[in-house]
Amino acid sequence: MIDSLLVKFALIGVIGIGAQWVAWRTGRPAIALMLIAGLIAGPALGIIVPDRDLGPLQEPIIKLAVAVILFEGGLSLNFRDLRHAGNAVLRLVIFGVPIGWLLGTMAAHYGGGLPLGLASLIGGILVVTGPTVIGPMLRTLRVPARVADTLKWEGIVNDPIGALLAVAIFGYVAFDGPGSTVTNVMRDVVAATLVAALLGVALGFAITWLFPRGYVPEFLKAPVLLVTVIGGFVLADVVKHETGLVTVTLMGVVMANRPVHSSRWLRRFKEDLSVLLISGVFIILSATLDWQTLSAFRLQFIVFLLLLLFVVRPATVMLSLAASDMPWRERLFIAWIAPRGIVAVAITGLFAYRLSDYGIPGADALVPLSFAVVITTIFAHGFSARWVAQKLGLDLGKGEGVLIVGANDWTNAFGTYLKQMGYKVTIADSSTFALRAARRRELDVWRGDILEEVNEDRLDLSEYQQLLAATDNDAYNALVCADLGPEMGFEKLTQTAPQDKQGSVRARARVLLDSQRGVEELQRLIGEGWQFGRTRITEKFSFDDYRQRLAKGAETVAVRREDNSIEFFSPQQKPWVEEGDEVISFVPPEQQAAQQAVRASRKVEEAAVKEGSAKAAAAKNSDDTPS
Repeated sequence: MIDSLLVKFALIGVIGIGAQWVAWRTGRPAIALMLIAGLIAGPALGIIVPDRDLGPLQEPIIKLAVAVILFEGGLSLNFRDLRHAGNAVLRLVIFGVPIGWLLGTMAAHYGGGLPLGLASLIGGILVVTGPTVIGPMLRTLRVPARVADTLKWEGIVNDPIGALLAVAIFGYVAFDGPGSTVTNVMRDVVAATLVAALLGVALGFAITWLFPRGYVPEFLKAPVLLVTVIGGFVLADVVKHETGLVTVTLMGVVMANRPVHSSRWLRRFKEDLSVLLISGVFIILSATLDWQTLSAFRLQFIVFLLLLLFVVRPATVMLSLAASDMPWRERLFIAWIAPRGIVAVAITGLFAYRLSDYGIPGADALVPLSFAVVITTIFAHGFSARWVAQKLGLDLGKGEGVLIVGANDWTNAFGTYLKQMGYKVTIADSSTFALRAARRRELDVWRGDILEEVNEDRLDLSEYQQLLAATDNDAYNALVCADLGPEMGFEKLTQTAPQDKQGSVRARARVLLDSQRGVEELQRLIGEGWQFGRTRITEKFSFDDYRQRLAKGAETVAVRREDNSIEFFSPQQKPWVEEGDEVISFVPPEQQAAQQAVRASRKVEEAAVKEGSAKAAAAKNSDDTPS
């Protein structure tokens, strides 16, 4: 049964997505875990052997997957991001590509011992930095926007450039004869690239013209887009191998910068598809490493890997960004981060097999070398990125803020209390008048439609661990949660209960408070003097004790854990409260006075216990002192 191709496809999906889930739970680099999983399933256990299981389908599957992944990357390249990273990205493309190519060629030739032609080929391929690796890495690492945007743009823009360099060099190395001069090869590559670029731009404009005008129904937009991406890639690839990467990248960039009413939902579809494809392709590629391929690895390649890590990449970035306005700490971080991914392995494998067929000596060593580069850079950069960012002072840490949508008396009071507890609190509202009271309380405010701000990338949601939608418009609260759920994760979203008990507006996230009081009632209670308080749960004062002493009608709002995370109480989810946690409550004035009295009594008891312990220790020391 395990020899069934259907079972193999299922295993590839389960192993790949399983590795991504483990990476999410443990905080480890997802690509590194997928590589390990693929090596175990492939060369170690022999469960998945792509050459045997997929045969001639292996190459087109990988190429089409790479096309979709690069298109999805292009969709994330909005020109607004260049306000932070435009100059740096331009330098890394104009200066970084030739410098990286030259240094990489020298390292492969003199350090790795490859013939000059093959060294030039691998040097051209390795100017890329894999977007399939950079994306998951940046998802788990908070660094300044300029650094993240620079790495993201560099990875996606340089991928097709590296592929085209490889095409040009391959054409020169593999073919000899009267038509194989450098001029002829370069003219051929430039012409094919121009055709591919025009095709990508034309397809991008066509999609952004057809979709908003209703020529394609909503239920067909995602399938039509996917088929267009694949068709455009194949058409360009027929004209010249690997130029399809230019087509799909530019198509994505055009769509990212032109209005498409369904662009957000289409992008989510592509993101989900890309996660699935990245998982599958990495499992397939790492499973191809049989022992015969590994035996072609030379010890001399270790010298090349060291040069690549500690000389080629740092020198390329530092020379490219010399005299730029980017701070030296950010330059150093970018100079260290350069993991390679799917494109490097896929293109190297494709050309290595073709060069071997042409009888080029040493071509069989390119595949194990490319895998060694990918594995080394993923582990070196993936596991050290956070540590390096911390040492350089660039790690912004885990987002611990609370974003409250809706400015009113209750949200202002709650936001002020959270700020007193040490949280970064932002009140968002479209009304300048409504935000005045929040400003008077010295709370951070954000004026505008929160959905538009997020869609336009003017608000970084990674700064916040929780979002509370608490405007007086129940439909808007539900819309905020429905729209931002896929962005933040629905477990981080809470909304106040809808006022309409008939159910005409349904909640789209957890509802705040067990009582499901709405915003109007909460504001009325604030006007009656209700206040917020907090109680620490200890070994002697359990959560059950706390609930028994809670006044009638009082609410448990949230729990603050020792790691500073916060979680709201709701009928759908009651957080687990442990010793050391603090419970935030919303109580009437008389209950607040009682809580203050309890806290004062507990402080007296704790002081008495400490004093008794100190006296006992002093007496013991006195007894132990020799006379």
